[in-house]
Amino acid sequence: MELSPLESTSSQRAPLSKEAQFYYAGLPSGPHLVGRSSTSLWEAPSWPEAYNKPKVLGTVGRHAIRDVWEGNLSCKVVEHLDSKKVAWTSIDVVRISYVEESFRPVILWIGVQPESLSVEDGTKVACSCKEILIQSGINNVDVEIRESLVTSLEGLKLLAPAFTFDPTVDIRNPLTSTLGLPISSKLTPSSEGTGGFFIAEGGSSKRLFLITARHVVFKPNRDDNSTFEQKSPSAPRREVILLGDAAFRKFLESIQVAIGDKALMIQYLERYIAKVKDVAGDVAEKECTNAGDELAKVKEAMDTLNTFYGDVSTRWASPDRRVLGYVVYSPPIECGFSTEQYTQDFAVIEIDLSKIDGTNFEGNVIDLGTKIEPGAFTRMMYPNLQNAHTFEYPEDRLLRLKGTIRDKDMRHPPALDQNGEPCLMVIKHGNTTGLTIGRANDIRSCVHNYHEKGTTHFSMEWAILPLDNKSGAFSAPGDSGAVVADGSGRIGGIITSGAGWTEAKDITYATSINFVMKGIKAKFPKAHLNPDLRT
Repeated sequence: MELSPLESTSSQRAPLSKEAQFYYAGLPSGPHLVGRSSTSLWEAPSWPEAYNKPKVLGTVGRHAIRDVWEGNLSCKVVEHLDSKKVAWTSIDVVRISYVEESFRPVILWIGVQPESLSVEDGTKVACSCKEILIQSGINNVDVEIRESLVTSLEGLKLLAPAFTFDPTVDIRNPLTSTLGLPISSKLTPSSEGTGGFFIAEGGSSKRLFLITARHVVFKPNRDDNSTFEQKSPSAPRREVILLGDAAFRKFLESIQVAIGDKALMIQYLERYIAKVKDVAGDVAEKECTNAGDELAKVKEAMDTLNTFYGDVSTRWASPDRRVLGYVVYSPPIECGFSTEQYTQDFAVIEIDLSKIDGTNFEGNVIDLGTKIEPGAFTRMMYPNLQNAHTFEYPEDRLLRLKGTIRDKDMRHPPALDQNGEPCLMVIKHGNTTGLTIGRANDIRSCVHNYHEKGTTHFSMEWAILPLDNKSGAFSAPGDSGAVVADGSGRIGGIITSGAGWTEAKDITYATSINFVMKGIKAKFPKAHLNPDLRT
């Protein structure tokens, strides 16, 4: 099918149809449909509530496209889009279906810049890409184009993780050394990201490093994209702080909300006790006693939270007291780097050992918190009873990370999802969205990076999808740098960007840990993932 280069502009695009607006209802960012190769009729709902018939993304699993995608099929699609001057942003291979339907078709899902492609041209492009699939022997995959942007998801001794029944158990997490540390450069505290994972320099060195995405601590629009290295102890330092401006305000607000919740509970229990104590009988007397015990616990918890708020709002208020360390090494950001074609985007931060030591450092651990009950968490991570696993929810909530996910397992997951399809379930703890669970896709995505000076770069990325239609996005801006791991504690990679129509991301992109560690070891050859400050 021959097509001339497209000449669509935003001014040529007709008003959005109902199909364009609601075709992807239910996905985190609700992207607009531009064009599709399928000819199946999309029926406009007859009442507003029907627009809420949600769709959900799924990993590919068993399908012939897995065997040819990274061979040359992805290259053919990219070359075709470029030849037609399509302003594409990402190319994903996913399953897209309505939540309640068992039929889950595989879709070649192309993202384009908003208002860059008309519906007519979008349909032509989708159909021509479909022809490429057919020529490669893939006859049962349709092509859909949507509007989508790929964006970066960018003092005091830290606290030890709290016991499960401590009133501050979930709130204090940002001030502990558990993974998901909310960080920013001291020079740009309004731009925030996440500390991914720790490494030891190795050998005789006692230095502890934290790894994050480079764009978290160096801003592409203000810093040179060249290798940074702290060569001299006396040279000015690129300091990194815990909790940037917005994160610190959000942290204080979360404590105030918790205090307010306790105050409301105290009022309720006092009213309840006053009512029950006038009721005669042993049952009412026992109920009154139990409510009194609960009231005492809530008052104690409120006192603890008030003390905690006073400490944080005074002792931690100055950014100088939240300095965690400083950047010692960061190579330039490069898209499509080396033969793997991942994005090279990492920075190495040396930790101030007066802030983290053997008394508050547990190693590379993710605090699972208390919001997801242990049984529910286990079912989410291992949704199919056929999965052979020895997972036991950690009694202290700390999932200890050890080892890495092999690239082979990323492309051929050894476990199954609830539909019996191969699927790798993963978790992350980020600065913005906290603890989330997602599905790692078994086919890498093509990403087209656009820069302010008009340059573009291509890369291949490990794609993470939301858990389901109710879980929300796996990540959001501020989660860049967060580590992604599986239920066995194997590290898979770090988050660098995400694709979506809004700040909510339909798909999260990460760089393989094996690729990242290769870059780190080029500078620190003895570095390893098992730091221990107790020795």
